[in-house]
Amino acid sequence: MGIPTVDVHEAARRASTEDESGALIVDVREEDEVATVRLDGVTTHVPMSGFVERAAELPRDRPLLILCAAGSRSAAVTGYLLRSGWTDVTNIEGGITAWERAGLPVRRGPVAPGQER
Repeated sequence: MGIPTVDVHEAARRASTEDESGALIVDVREEDEVATVRLDGVTTHVPMSGFVERAAELPRDRPLLILCAAGSRSAAVTGYLLRSGWTDVTNIEGGITAWERAGLPVRRGPVAPGQER
């Protein structure tokens, strides 16, 4: 079975609702990567380095879209979650690199107070 994957435009569409009915984007990049550039919108951050210990924090009743820098770490996390019982998990192809290249909104610089996810 292949890893479910969508492009950045489809990911943005799925996550676009303002309430909790939309997909939740889970950023698995490390802290320093997130401080450089991150999505401008509702996401949660669970770094790959501590993912297994924190995976249980993720909802099972909401679609999850997994994001990394270019798509390989997020594909691994997507596979892990699917094998661990989550049913609606999708990898974002190309990661934040593709997101930014597509002109979708991002924030740069350190995470300011109130921006924590």
